[in-house]
Amino acid sequence: MIAGALTFLIQTLGNLFVIAVLLRFMMQLYRVPFRNPFAQFIVAVTDFAVKPLRRVVPGLFGLDWACLLLAWLVELVVVTAGYWLSGFPFALAGGKVWPVMLGLAAVRLVSLAVYMIIGLTVVRAVLSWVNSNTPLMPVVYELTEPFLRPLRRIVPMIGQVDLTPLVLFILCQLVLMVPVLAIERALLGAL
Repeated sequence: MIAGALTFLIQTLGNLFVIAVLLRFMMQLYRVPFRNPFAQFIVAVTDFAVKPLRRVVPGLFGLDWACLLLAWLVELVVVTAGYWLSGFPFALAGGKVWPVMLGLAAVRLVSLAVYMIIGLTVVRAVLSWVNSNTPLMPVVYELTEPFLRPLRRIVPMIGQVDLTPLVLFILCQLVLMVPVLAIERALLGAL
């Protein structure tokens, strides 16, 4: 019972931090203005870990590799802690367990990123109906537009209704169901 509660706590806190780091990475990638209160919150929450890592891991090709590495390492800790608390025999599994754990952390990181895109799209849709002038809207708009813009070329509007968020949800679910799940099952089968 305590192991289950501890696993839940580690997964929840770890994944929330990973989402914050992924948001920071995406905000830098898509040039989201950092003058926004939400963007400043994300920077404040992640600065303690990202700044020291940037001294070791430089940015390359306009990407903040320190953020990606940090997100992957935290997800590795979350995955490993979950298996350890459930009683997985790391000592008996031999040397093949660590490549599997590294792969599972990467797959779960991709999965979190896809869920984050779904969540941001839901927030954008709700804010567009309720209050499109909220300070959060510019950040959400800039983070979702790179995914919705290509779909608008393909999906026609029906009257005044934009169906591209719905199509994006379906595509994200397909990504989670087919390649992500297949890779995760293959990795788990190697244990």
